[in-house]
Amino acid sequence: MTTNIYMVRHAHSTYTPDELNRPLSAEGTREAAKVSERLIEENIEHVISSPYARAIQTVEGLASALGQDIHIMDGFKERKLIEGGADNFEEAIQKVWAQPSFAWEGGESNVNAQERGIRALNNVLETYENQNVAIGTHGNIMVLTMNYLDNQYDYEFWKKLSMPDIYRLSFEADQFVGCERIWK
Repeated sequence: MTTNIYMVRHAHSTYTPDELNRPLSAEGTREAAKVSERLIEENIEHVISSPYARAIQTVEGLASALGQDIHIMDGFKERKLIEGGADNFEEAIQKVWAQPSFAWEGGESNVNAQERGIRALNNVLETYENQNVAIGTHGNIMVLTMNYLDNQYDYEFWKKLSMPDIYRLSFEADQFVGCERIWK
């Protein structure tokens, strides 16, 4: 039997410095409806999300269609890059990808964020073995988690993600057997 984990990068959000409560934009709300339509085809059995509003809003239509509550897991929240925000985001993100153990002040290194994401993923694999699970999450933590499984998922891969985006990670028991993009 196969466990399929559908990593759902949130749809477009309206920028605010309040990471936890940043909502989807009007465009993001429209795209989230399409995410729900697409994932219904995958026979999703459980819906999990980061605690951030934009991730929850991206998968809440799916949960509603399934008549389920969303299980919140902190392990899938986005990595904090730097306390107070970066003056030059591109430069700051490149540095943490180039130096995985490096963390900006008040931020989380790639190594630490990846360990958090993998702990959360392993928890899901253990709890929902042989089931289909959708996880509303964020680009950086999603790719860091995928990178642990296969190093082709790197900084360049992350830069090419869309908002939203969906990747199906398939496992036999706890062994990773493949990844496929299922969005657009």
